[in-house]
Amino acid sequence: MDDLFNEEESDDSRNQGNSGGDSGIRPPDPTMPLAARMRPRVLDEYVGQSHILAPSKLLRRAIESDRFTSLIFYGPPGVGKTSLAELIAQRTESRFINLSGVESNVAEIREAVEAARQFQRTRGEITTLFVDEIHRFNKSQQDVLLPHIERGTVRFIGATTHNPYFYVNSPLVSRSQVFQLDPLTEEDLAALLQSAVDDPERGFGKKPLVLDEDASSHLVRMCDGDARKLLTSFELAVLTTEPDEETGEIRIDLEVAEDSIQRKTVVYDADGDTHHDTISAFIKSMRGCDPDATLYWLAKMLYAGEDIRFIARRIVIAASEDVGMADSNALRVAVAAQQAVEFIGMPEARVPLAHAAVYMATAPKSNRTYAGINAALDDVKNGRTLAVPPHLRTKSRKKLGTEGGAIEEGETAYLYGHDYEEGYVPQAYLPEGRVYYEPSENGLEKRVAERLDHWRKQFQESSSSAS
Repeated sequence: MDDLFNEEESDDSRNQGNSGGDSGIRPPDPTMPLAARMRPRVLDEYVGQSHILAPSKLLRRAIESDRFTSLIFYGPPGVGKTSLAELIAQRTESRFINLSGVESNVAEIREAVEAARQFQRTRGEITTLFVDEIHRFNKSQQDVLLPHIERGTVRFIGATTHNPYFYVNSPLVSRSQVFQLDPLTEEDLAALLQSAVDDPERGFGKKPLVLDEDASSHLVRMCDGDARKLLTSFELAVLTTEPDEETGEIRIDLEVAEDSIQRKTVVYDADGDTHHDTISAFIKSMRGCDPDATLYWLAKMLYAGEDIRFIARRIVIAASEDVGMADSNALRVAVAAQQAVEFIGMPEARVPLAHAAVYMATAPKSNRTYAGINAALDDVKNGRTLAVPPHLRTKSRKKLGTEGGAIEEGETAYLYGHDYEEGYVPQAYLPEGRVYYEPSENGLEKRVAERLDHWRKQFQESSSSAS
């Protein structure tokens, strides 16, 4: 433990920041990647997240007044979660310990906490314990932190790309203030990129570097809000471009920029919030009769590598849930698309998926069968279970009931609809007054409504005359 204490003391001298100004800020290690060198040194250099860091916002006020206990930062990669945690430790003049949810274990957590306890007892210093990828910790690892957060041994800051309300233990979330960090805007990224061009210590300000405007725009656009991806791609472009023989300039033009970032980065986690949000937007666009939005969200999922069978299943569900009886052909189209997807695979599967999705978006809509089955299920679940009426039972069951005296002879008659005109005869199949399906006036369901009204009137007239 003494060795750890001494090691942490050394680390403390390296990680300790000051509360403002540039004094005490050491030059960055030139061997570090550009993305690491360009980390903000003071809070005013931090780019983006104005919704939580603007002067009047809660997190900014909490940092400046040094009035917070535990924080969880939730957002996609490359938006500054780790940088913000380091700046908070610096601004509040606390020690900073960085653990990884991927690499660290319970023993390392306990050692870090014990080191924090010794510094608190011997020097009165507060330790900020930062856990990156906190969702990677299992329940027991997360639970180890709880008593130490309660006692104030450490100030906890967690970072996660997954929704903490689902992937972080509830007791830990309840003890923390959760802040969502958004992807950086193109304006934020452009400013960061220009800083990397101009900065003589951390960036390439000492190089005869020329960045064309269209190259800059391409890099900013293709990294999709990820600052780390932007700076990594830019650094690769600079380091692999030979200077001009005459001028000595290193020119980053559009061709070089395109070569340095081969494929656009799309933030999309197969089991996380982006997955759920995108499929939700896709479903709601089909339901909302917008084929353009439907195709965009479909394209995003396909580009990101979403399971095409999952997409096909959602289209099949939409065919019955949202289109329903307004156009029963929608279900046939959806099922045909699902079979085509299984048969041909990608990349051609995008075509039947688009065909079916646009069909759903442009079809008339009715959710009356969806609402009807839900209402019926609710009655079965919460109401008294109905016995099958005697005339609807099997012949053997009716015979047993009649011979046993439970059913009168006249109650056993079942009227066969095909023996009557229009294939319909008024006959009760449920207790009177139970209605689950009420057709709309949309699409082909209007004709169903007319037919059903005709039959229901006949049934009411038959019931009135019988009484």
